[in-house]
Amino acid sequence: MQSFLTPPWRQTFRRRLNAWYARGARDLPWRQTRDPYRIWVSEIMLQQTQVKTVIPYYERFCKRFPTIVDLAEASEEQILQHWEGLGYYRRGRQLHAAAKKIMAENNGEIPRSRQELEQLPGIGRYTAAAILSFAFDIAEPILEANTIRLFARLAAMRSEVSSSQSQKSLWSLSETLVPRKRVGQFNQALMELGSLVCTPKSPNCEACPVADLCLSRQKNLTTKIPVMRPRATLEKIREAAIVICRKQRFLIRQCGPNERWSGLWDFPRMRLNQHQESAVAEQIIDGVRNLTGYTVDPGSRIKTLKHGVTRYQITLECYEATIASARRKKGDQTPHRWVRAGEFGRVPLSVTGRKIAQYLVAHPAPET
Repeated sequence: MQSFLTPPWRQTFRRRLNAWYARGARDLPWRQTRDPYRIWVSEIMLQQTQVKTVIPYYERFCKRFPTIVDLAEASEEQILQHWEGLGYYRRGRQLHAAAKKIMAENNGEIPRSRQELEQLPGIGRYTAAAILSFAFDIAEPILEANTIRLFARLAAMRSEVSSSQSQKSLWSLSETLVPRKRVGQFNQALMELGSLVCTPKSPNCEACPVADLCLSRQKNLTTKIPVMRPRATLEKIREAAIVICRKQRFLIRQCGPNERWSGLWDFPRMRLNQHQESAVAEQIIDGVRNLTGYTVDPGSRIKTLKHGVTRYQITLECYEATIASARRKKGDQTPHRWVRAGEFGRVPLSVTGRKIAQYLVAHPAPET
């Protein structure tokens, strides 16, 4: 048996991995191009999002914004509309900001050095390395969720993989494995193996082309590695979304820069006190006034949605309300619009905002 990470071990690992990838690599749209722009878009979308979810978004996005010029010249609202439902909207805003910076400072040419790429919004070491290796075949190591798991098992790493020392060791391992040629294919193969075979639960070691090279396999530690940081307990919170209708139009507002869905549009929404059921109406009145300047008369609850966002488990109660006073309170409220039900499709909404909009379209209010 070959010793771990020796030159013969590395040669065997690369040869087997490349042969396995050549036999059955998935036919993914971003693997059919060497265009650094499209590879960059795919890598941003794939952050914390599954491949099957990304594919239709990627195809629609590239059809609407086929070049970096198209992306840079679009409005943020147009970007968010094509990002809607993909989540982690900051990614879309940073992609847009980076495109504008490249147009302004680099004549539209995506940089070919990791240092320059890492100066762009939303691009860290992994994303920069992915762009360089996949588009230009530059010898850059990669480290992301799938390869972290794969490398940790190969090395039988018993420390928590997110610790600074473990990250340093994993990057070092990745650097050691990078071949001189066909770097992009090799890095794709690493991620493919982690995604399809060396899975988080019940890894399919029998189908792994490098199983006999894996220290965790040799030591019967496969199910115990990687060692992950314990998940944070979800905090339960209660919120209200207010549906205000006037003359067959609904009030929506744009979320501010420090809000959960910055840049997207939503129905006026506020957090409710978990223990003050009798004061819900007062909380709604105060919340709507602070967000929009309007004073409302709260009505009945029409729908309840449950969803999770980062570390929160949210119960969202949707209430009807009517305008009580045409005069708006002066303040620093974010932009608002009055839109008809048929116009919701033209506006980028939060996920739950879209669900409320779909409910309103399916249950139209009677003409008054």
